[in-house]
Amino acid sequence: MDAVLFDMDGLLVDTEEVWFEVETEVVGRLGGSWGPEHQEQLVGGSWERTVAYMMELTRADVDPALVGEWLIDGMERRLATGVVPMPGALDLLRDLTDNGVRTALVTSSLRVIADAVLKAVGREHFEVVVTADDVVRTKPDPEPYLTAAALLAVEPGRCVVLEDSPNGVASATAAGCRVVAVPSVLPISAAPGRLVMPSLVDVDLGLLRSLVA
Repeated sequence: MDAVLFDMDGLLVDTEEVWFEVETEVVGRLGGSWGPEHQEQLVGGSWERTVAYMMELTRADVDPALVGEWLIDGMERRLATGVVPMPGALDLLRDLTDNGVRTALVTSSLRVIADAVLKAVGREHFEVVVTADDVVRTKPDPEPYLTAAALLAVEPGRCVVLEDSPNGVASATAAGCRVVAVPSVLPISAAPGRLVMPSLVDVDLGLLRSLVA
């Protein structure tokens, strides 16, 4: 195994509830209402998709760029008060670091959101960070994970990806990586080249290496 690539929202940190709060707030400003059925449409998707979905849902006559600013402002305000790592996430990161395993963070969030999360989690844990600002096509396209592998100068097939969403799993699979899925909002089924686990607490270095071996 050459590297372990981490998703961020819902996998590394517990931000899906934060996203839901911000999305509800923004859609309310647009004159609409927001529920779990709407959030499920966007889990693991792109920033542009989120804004477009909100505009389509509310039919509001507002500049999409302004809606994006509302989302960023809402997330930054909430993330500034603290970020909650998912169970087992920091222990796994420390174990990988102590054993010299290379790591990358690969997220569909913008760089400003990733930076806010990394202030709490620790930027030193990741050799490479790939965000929505660094690619043309976000998840479920394979470009984010192929970009991370290229920056690390490793083969995607010798990388293990940790993901929580179907879009993220699709991206990693299309890139040729092995996948460990820890579902958050949406269910994910087991498949060849993919292991589904209940929590990162149940994931360790030996398990990750066995997927490539």
